[in-house]
Amino acid sequence: MSSAPQLLLAWADEAALAQALAQELGCPLALVEVHRFPDGESRLRLPPRLPAHTVLLRGLQQANERLAELLLVAGGARELGAQRLRLVTPYLGYMRQDIEFTPGEVVSQRHMGALLARAFDAVLTVDPHLHRVATLDAVMPGCQGVALSAAPLLGRFVAAQRPGALLLAPDGEAEQWVAAAGAATGLAHAVCHKERHGDLQVQIALPTGLDWQGRAVVLLDDVASTGGTLALAARLALAAGAASVDVAVTHALFVGEAEARVRAAGVGQIWSSDCVPHPSNAVAVAPLLAQALLN
Repeated sequence: MSSAPQLLLAWADEAALAQALAQELGCPLALVEVHRFPDGESRLRLPPRLPAHTVLLRGLQQANERLAELLLVAGGARELGAQRLRLVTPYLGYMRQDIEFTPGEVVSQRHMGALLARAFDAVLTVDPHLHRVATLDAVMPGCQGVALSAAPLLGRFVAAQRPGALLLAPDGEAEQWVAAAGAATGLAHAVCHKERHGDLQVQIALPTGLDWQGRAVVLLDDVASTGGTLALAARLALAAGAASVDVAVTHALFVGEAEARVRAAGVGQIWSSDCVPHPSNAVAVAPLLAQALLN
């Protein structure tokens, strides 16, 4: 049986989402105190005593920098009284490498899942990049994995901003999200065909049989990272006659010059959920997360 969390623990750089989530949950919020030594290691301080049911909030974008602190805090939380310890990680990194593409490659999804499963009783995330693996439970054996989706929220936001827009997935992996957004709103959706040849080298073909002339198109995906795929899809849609192209994503990573790359392709508005802090944040996920934690 589920019960309301007694405390939410978070880091200061995610305080805005943490405050919103704590308010939705009706529980206190405490921030992890972090002191970083010159050698890069961290001294971490938690409240001296934690309640039995504690929830940690930590996004795992830049997972190389964040994971060590998260695992240390999880261990410390257990020592300080947390018996039921759940992780809310709005962005769950290292999910893309789900098979061994070439001999010797580490299947990072499998090992990230195993690490978190050992540290937490449950892991909740939003729109994890699951492609060849069907469920988050399969990634985290022995731990409850809960995969939520912001796609319906993004779809409803888009429908209010661009009534009648075409939701366009930039590749087949994004089909699940445009389908969910379309089902929530009644907006039409379609899927591009993509072939990737490197981190920044992709080829895309627009879906056939559509009338693009004068149409509002919104590219919808789980994540914007380098922006290369979104930029190419935007150029193709505008060249085919689309009146406008906007972007809606769950996770606004926008690494380096990615946002500038997307803007230069002719994209108008960029909207994202607040899973990852970014100026484009327009859709709040705290109610979605709270509902899952309280059910």
